[in-house]
Amino acid sequence: MNARPALWQNDYSPIEAPTLGAWSPALSVSVVIPAHGGAEKLALTLAALAAQTYPDHLMEVLVVDDGSEPPLRLPELRPANTRLVRVRDGWGISNAVNTGAKAADGEIIQRLDSDMVACREHIEALARWHHVTDYLVTIGMKKFVEPPDVTPAQVFRAGHLSEVFPLEEAVASSTEATIAKTDGLRKSRNPYHVCTGPTFALPREVFHAVGGLDPTVVRGEDTEFAYRLAMHGVVFVPDLEAQAVHLGLPAQHRDRERAVRAVEPYLAHRVPLRRDLRKDPGRRWLVPYVEVVLDVTDTSESVVREAVAAALGGKLQDVVVTLVGPWSRLRDGRRSVLGDPCFELRLMRDLFAHDERIRLIDEAAPTPAPCPFRYRGPVDVPLHRATLERMVESVQKDLAGVLVVDLPDGRTARLERTSALGRALLLAEPGSDLDAVVDATHGVRHEAPDRFWPAPRQPEPVTIPAPEPVTVSVEPAERTLLRRLKSALRPN
Repeated sequence: MNARPALWQNDYSPIEAPTLGAWSPALSVSVVIPAHGGAEKLALTLAALAAQTYPDHLMEVLVVDDGSEPPLRLPELRPANTRLVRVRDGWGISNAVNTGAKAADGEIIQRLDSDMVACREHIEALARWHHVTDYLVTIGMKKFVEPPDVTPAQVFRAGHLSEVFPLEEAVASSTEATIAKTDGLRKSRNPYHVCTGPTFALPREVFHAVGGLDPTVVRGEDTEFAYRLAMHGVVFVPDLEAQAVHLGLPAQHRDRERAVRAVEPYLAHRVPLRRDLRKDPGRRWLVPYVEVVLDVTDTSESVVREAVAAALGGKLQDVVVTLVGPWSRLRDGRRSVLGDPCFELRLMRDLFAHDERIRLIDEAAPTPAPCPFRYRGPVDVPLHRATLERMVESVQKDLAGVLVVDLPDGRTARLERTSALGRALLLAEPGSDLDAVVDATHGVRHEAPDRFWPAPRQPEPVTIPAPEPVTVSVEPAERTLLRRLKSALRPN
């Protein structure tokens, strides 16, 4: 089988994971557990990991103590290769996970919460997919239970979670319903939505390639991380056999209104696809929705000014403009101001350098991540006010990877989906045609420009009615004079 198949969007049907217990693992796994207090629950988590079916020599466990008081100590019942890592700088779940990942030796990073008790096959179930191909993120299942009176030894000996936990009373995770509705995420439009925290696994190289978790995000950090993974081009695979129980109800059950409000600012700024969170008019967001990339090399300032004004003045305001040109060629020493050979380029830099919506770079990045879309087109073909909005609307209908608009003069303008570009970069051989790979995984579509650059409306002809004729009666002069004389001779 092809070790790197070109999977269509998030449909992983062409690949098949080995059957549990009937294969020979080869990849090492580092289970990273961020923990702040909660020693009793942690003891149950480690007892379950000590009973895993994944080979001991291929699994290490890193308990990351995120400032617990008193400091955590490892219990006696734990996996053979367990280490305690203490956070020295920063705080929070994201920072703790990153600390553990940096110290990890495994080829696979398995994130697991310190209040999660995994079934015996949990690590094996998630790790088996990574032996098939290397650009997957596997997601475990969870149910919420109130912590029962159970000992680590009982958890270790249990053959099934139902032997020690009242699963009939458990609260199902909302993500499981989403997984079921979307055919195991195969038909999901945004599969990163269900990659929420407590248990997921991914290649260590992928973890570090996207920069790990964001330590400035203290709520919704798992969703924000999963969004960046999606922009990197991964495929999300939930495994229903990777069962676990979460000890205690989620925060949404305790105070849903406050929990939702706490996470909204982080996701609004960092996950542009959450359009429902960006309804405030006139706002600027940390991660824009569309990056407009224009090559301004050997272009006059007046042409670029018109193009930038059109890009920033469209109906879709959530954009950033990147001007690609030889900016590094500019020097600030003594020079002839009017005779400068880089006069136009320097004029553009001085004009745009202080606008936070405009970036000046020498070479465009391979993808616009974390922006979900990128527009590229001729700088001398300014965007119509509706161009970007309509192009995004078009590709969102079928999640196409690239929309190419064939302009009348033979040139093209294009809107690129970042997740499709990321997938292509993961799969493509050096020097190969990225569009061919995008076409295989997401589709490349060509369209005419009429809808995206609509012709200006012709003014309606104005009909001015002819004036009605005015009849003016003119009396003869003699008659007028006679009337005046009669009036003067009339006796008083």
